[in-house]
Amino acid sequence: MISYRSLRRVQNVITASSPGIITLPGNGVQLSGGIESNAMKLSAVYACVTILADSMSKLPIYIMDSVTKERPDHGKFPIMDLLMVRPNEAMTPSIRMNVLEASRNLGGNSYDWIRRNPRTAEPVELIPLSDDLCSPYLDRSGHYFYIVTNPLTGEMFRLPPEDISHYKAYSRHGLKGISVLRYARETIETGLAAQTYERSAYVNGGSPAGVLTTDQDIGGKKEIVDKDGNVVETITKREAIRRDWEKVHSGPDKAFRVAVLDLGLKYQSIGINNRDAQFVENKDITVQDIARFFKVPLYKLQSGKQSYNSNEQNAIEYVVGTLHPIVTQYEQEMTYKLLFASERAKNYEIRINMMAELRGDTASRIQSYQKGREIGYYSVNDILDLEDRPKVPGGDVRLASRNFVPLDDFREFCRGGTKKGGK
Repeated sequence: MISYRSLRRVQNVITASSPGIITLPGNGVQLSGGIESNAMKLSAVYACVTILADSMSKLPIYIMDSVTKERPDHGKFPIMDLLMVRPNEAMTPSIRMNVLEASRNLGGNSYDWIRRNPRTAEPVELIPLSDDLCSPYLDRSGHYFYIVTNPLTGEMFRLPPEDISHYKAYSRHGLKGISVLRYARETIETGLAAQTYERSAYVNGGSPAGVLTTDQDIGGKKEIVDKDGNVVETITKREAIRRDWEKVHSGPDKAFRVAVLDLGLKYQSIGINNRDAQFVENKDITVQDIARFFKVPLYKLQSGKQSYNSNEQNAIEYVVGTLHPIVTQYEQEMTYKLLFASERAKNYEIRINMMAELRGDTASRIQSYQKGREIGYYSVNDILDLEDRPKVPGGDVRLASRNFVPLDDFREFCRGGTKKGGK
């Protein structure tokens, strides 16, 4: 993930004890049992994180004039080589975005280290940093900066805000994001506990815990001997019975074996089975809760009721309600940090095309393009741009139907008049 060659060239190494440093509130997320890493073992969490990361990684990036909506020649903007060809020596652009979005969801923050040409200040490399390798700090004068940890040496160095693009999850103070896992902790821990219970149930042959009872006195000791007859351990008879029971009846390959009890022993279950606990229903509730936290539609998690029409609508809502705010943050941060002030003054901005996520089947796209073309919303070249096809000569001409005229002109139009310029 890191350009190690770049890290070795870093100067201005500092230590955590540098004076005048104030840690921002909410640094990182510490949940019981390292749940940030354990949470990814839960399939619903893993799916939500990868779905969001994959969605962002496939969206094309371009530069646009915010006033005219025209796209200038990308050859005039060297930053586009980093955004669309190779951000650093180790990654493709899609991997960079995938790393950034996954870290933003898991840790609450992700960062782009912007390495610049020391003479021209142009970006020459974009290195994504996870939440545990970078953090913002405030000094006592109210100015903030970033501390980056070198994963090779453990040393920390200081970077100014203009050299870090910071992408945040939900934040109460706007300076550092808070991981969704922090809010979903109880739900995720419940899901992990249910998953552990399920595994335990299967490992033990689907049998719950229980007790062996008898009216007889089974006190005393029993000697455990090896194959040569040597005593290796002395245990109580109760412990010996328990070991014998587990040896015969515990484990998936010993499920449903017939138990033969002597000495007046009786087996009594003290656990609850999966049906009594409504285990399956509980798992469904956990998946729904996790999907709500990440704002991911249930159908993307292969859960809930499935129908083509509802899933199509959910896909649109996913783009509008979930991806659009995320995309807007990336656009604004990259525009401010990666474009020079002179370029922003000319109304240039970095945009992310979400049409790649909205593309439906061929018939639906053609129908949409046809309607847009008929009312002058699309030109031929507009449609070709959306389909990643080359433009054609004369394709910028827009058409309008003569089937629609103002009511005031309708009588003249029916008579074939040209009072208002009609033909």
